[in-house]
Amino acid sequence: MVRECLVSAERDDLVETAELLVSEIVTNALVHAGTPIEVAFSFIDGGLRVEVTDGSPHEPARRGYGPSAGTGRGLMLLEEMVDEWGVVPDDPGKTVWFQFASRTGLDERSPGPSAHPRGAEDAVTVELLDVPLLLHEAWRQHAESLLREYLLASLDLDPAEDPIVVHAQASDAIALLAEHIPQSGVGGDPEQVMVTATEPLVTSPRVAIPVPLRSVGNFATLERAMCAALDLVDGGSFLTPPTQPELRSLREWLCDQVLSQSNGADPAPWSPGGEPRPGHSGALAWDPSAVSLAPAGMVAADDADRIVAVSPAALALLGYDDPQELLGARLTAIIPQRYRQAHLAGVTMHFLSGRSLLIGRTIVVPALCSDGSEVEVELTIRTDRGEDGRTVFVAGLAPVA
Repeated sequence: MVRECLVSAERDDLVETAELLVSEIVTNALVHAGTPIEVAFSFIDGGLRVEVTDGSPHEPARRGYGPSAGTGRGLMLLEEMVDEWGVVPDDPGKTVWFQFASRTGLDERSPGPSAHPRGAEDAVTVELLDVPLLLHEAWRQHAESLLREYLLASLDLDPAEDPIVVHAQASDAIALLAEHIPQSGVGGDPEQVMVTATEPLVTSPRVAIPVPLRSVGNFATLERAMCAALDLVDGGSFLTPPTQPELRSLREWLCDQVLSQSNGADPAPWSPGGEPRPGHSGALAWDPSAVSLAPAGMVAADDADRIVAVSPAALALLGYDDPQELLGARLTAIIPQRYRQAHLAGVTMHFLSGRSLLIGRTIVVPALCSDGSEVEVELTIRTDRGEDGRTVFVAGLAPVA
């Protein structure tokens, strides 16, 4: 449709860019709103203006995902390729507009106030207590990538529910959380991350979320869709990597709090509970001898966050006598509690989007010893590959003089 519009106006030079951007914005409306969509084109001073209207109230938000993330580039494309763009609320949804190859200023072409401002909706206020901000950011990125892949897979099947509707409802729940749960404030500076990514800085004591009554049931859809998608991940059917068990627990808690509080229950604070088992296991085709026989302090962990090798020097440094005390345990066994949220989020985003702030750098951090005390170590992390392609993290631990 946009190609025919531009060709008829003798603006073939705009076709390639317009096709890409219209496809991106319409796809976003399709999968995130799941409502009827209106698309309009017009020419203003030689430039093309496109308006895409859907029934979702959630405005598009730019993502800061890593270079190999499976999603999150739509607004980046839009910002780089158009002259202007914006969002106009229109009860119950919105219109996303953009314009490029134009010759006038924004004031001359921006839309006026919406003729139908979004009205107040009946809502229930959900109180989330002790919200782990870093875990939420990692979970959200994983959930969006996983649900997108689940949608694509479901379109080829004959599911009981419309995959587009399921994805739109789950996306509505994720967007509601993202609009009210604050960002952690942890940036991409490796020198600062160990300062800003510690407790209690990355936990919010209380977050109030007004959930429209029409959206309450979408949290049940989110839970159901994520469980089905994670079953496919665990079976090796999806490209989206498995995630840490704490992130699964976080999703269960978030959905439960919305659903239970909407029925009158009191808020229950987030707690990861006891030390969960690794998310997935299996034999690792990797030779541990380079670590287990090393004269220096070294620890290796697999992609499930399990310790798979430890050197005698590392055992002595951490106060252990037998390597069996650590082998098979999660890496969190030697990470102080205040750093664990950052570790779990970092591992998730490394596998999901290639984020590697600390790999290849030497930093000074505390390590947790067998008796609960801490020792400062110089930590250097590198990655290795098993014969089966799985990632192994190898950390050098040297005592700080």
